[in-house]
Amino acid sequence: MKTFYLSLLTCLACLFCPIPANAQSDTLVQDTFALTETLTTPTISESETPEGVHQFVKEKFIEGNAGFMSLVAVTLVLGLALCIERIIYLSLADIDTKRLLTGIDEALQRDDVEGAKSLCRETRGPVASICYQGLMRIHEDMDVVERSIVAYGNVQAGYLEKGCSWITLFITIAPSLGFLGTVVGMVMAFDDIEQAGEISSEVVAGGMKVALITTIFGLIVALILQIFYNYILSKIESITTQMEDAAISLLDMILQYNVHKRPM
Repeated sequence: MKTFYLSLLTCLACLFCPIPANAQSDTLVQDTFALTETLTTPTISESETPEGVHQFVKEKFIEGNAGFMSLVAVTLVLGLALCIERIIYLSLADIDTKRLLTGIDEALQRDDVEGAKSLCRETRGPVASICYQGLMRIHEDMDVVERSIVAYGNVQAGYLEKGCSWITLFITIAPSLGFLGTVVGMVMAFDDIEQAGEISSEVVAGGMKVALITTIFGLIVALILQIFYNYILSKIESITTQMEDAAISLLDMILQYNVHKRPM
């Protein structure tokens, strides 16, 4: 576009300005072409000037030992996959407990046990599941109802904690792989010293670099997974607390229902 406007400007100058001498004409043409090249020269984009963080990480990953760095990367990928799966599951399991209990209470006050059960079936999450188990035994003794709720609550708690042991395993493995790479890097450094027959910074630098890079990446992976793991634990504790509160409230509702239904 700049070239088009510059050509148009040159044509207008030739039409409305007097024709100069040969020497002056050559100078004008040269200046015009110089200005055209200046305006049309592509500028260096921001992406081409400084290297990004990902490029820096990529270079350091390649500089480290390929075997150990690949193991650390696999640990990060598997650990993040488990963390994301747990976060999605726990987010879906977290519901509005007060709204559910209010609906169950209103249904029981109307003597609509089936309506309360239907509400629990249509609601996702462990809180609705333990409420449904309690309502299934609403006409039995309170001890039976309580044991049923506690037993099924333990089952649901196990579902919430599913896969967390693997996350802790990857948190432990990541720095261990980094330290193993450190030991291997030190061994490589001593091998280089033995082959060279002398101790110099150039000989030792390669092995030391591998040792430090693997340790850094292993610790970074462990820190990332630890942050996700703590968030998962907080979600599990929150849902477990909701389950306990819901179980107590449901027992009170069932007790009041049976008192009202008991013949005088």
